[in-house]
Amino acid sequence: MEIPYTELSAEILEAVIEDFVTREGTDYGQQEYSLQSKIEQVKGQLQRGEVKITFDPESETCSLIPARELI
Repeated sequence: MEIPYTELSAEILEAVIEDFVTREGTDYGQQEYSLQSKIEQVKGQLQRGEVKITFDPESETCSLIPARELI
């Protein structure tokens, strides 16, 4: 199920994004970015509609996926 990021408090949104960007295997290429920079990049992607937040009730986990995967 999709969760509109605008319905999350700032603290919850930040926690969801931080969990995503700190997961093992998240790759940002050859350049290193700070945690805050990664969070800001993802917030921008959410605002532009490039990624969406989803929630899986079975596993009770949130994920961020490219918006095109929801079509």
